[in-house]
Amino acid sequence: MKVLISDKLQDKGIKIFEDNGFEVIKKFTITHDELKEEIEKYDGIVIRSRTKLTADVLENAKNLKAIGRAGVGLDNVDRQKAAEMNIEVLNTPEAPAVSVAELALGLMLSLARKISHADRTTHQGQWNKSQYLGYTLKGKKLGLIGFGNIAKHLAKITLAMGMSVGVYSRFSKGQIAIDEAKEIGCSIYNSIEDLVKDAQIISLHLPATPQTENIINEDLIKLMRKDAVIINTARGKLIDDKALIKALENKNISGAALDVYREEPLKDPELIKCEENLILTPHIGSQSIENQIAAATMIAEKMSEFLKKYQ
Repeated sequence: MKVLISDKLQDKGIKIFEDNGFEVIKKFTITHDELKEEIEKYDGIVIRSRTKLTADVLENAKNLKAIGRAGVGLDNVDRQKAAEMNIEVLNTPEAPAVSVAELALGLMLSLARKISHADRTTHQGQWNKSQYLGYTLKGKKLGLIGFGNIAKHLAKITLAMGMSVGVYSRFSKGQIAIDEAKEIGCSIYNSIEDLVKDAQIISLHLPATPQTENIINEDLIKLMRKDAVIINTARGKLIDDKALIKALENKNISGAALDVYREEPLKDPELIKCEENLILTPHIGSQSIENQIAAATMIAEKMSEFLKKYQ
């Protein structure tokens, strides 16, 4: 049986496939059109975020039995088409929890202490100490929108730092997420509006779906505190970019930090030029050595176990 690896995967993951008797084909730079032509050759495919398994690609996947996403998000897979063709879709939501949570914390700290600006100007030979009066995170309220693996880990870290944590979770995990949040010491909000009115730091932890797109919009931003900041390490479509830029320019909120965007690589000139109170990073949430290896090995183990029944 053949497994195509269409995005970079660590050797430990590839070895798991080979040890289980699968023929592994590595094509880390395969184009969309090339994939459409070749996908019928494979029983399984492993992707990260670069490869887009759209309906027109999957239409040709006559022999495909499993899609493995080494990571959390599945918005680059047409799951409806996969279901129609009886193709199993697997991912590794547990793998990047620590890595992404730590990045979210780093972005919070950078906003609170103006670290990125201070670094940039000091490298330029300036000494602007008096301009960088920040605030401590201890005693501040973090508002988590969504409460999956990443948000749960972030809550534990920030509670240990002396922050309070509020959670709004009425999405995929529902009551389970609420019970877990209560158990570790978070307060529960019944509406997203009440949460954003209270929180000084708002961190997004949702998948991109028609229900969650633009969940941070102009109306919701108007409810936020003037000293509020928004952190998005989840998906770019969760935020109305125009509303965010307007709020930042008018100082209706204090700042924002984004690691994800509607279009990647980021090309939006309005976001790029909004430097004063906006931190931008190039989707590095899962870019830790440990996470990359964990995601690769987890997806290889899950796919191997699934595909064995066809051997």
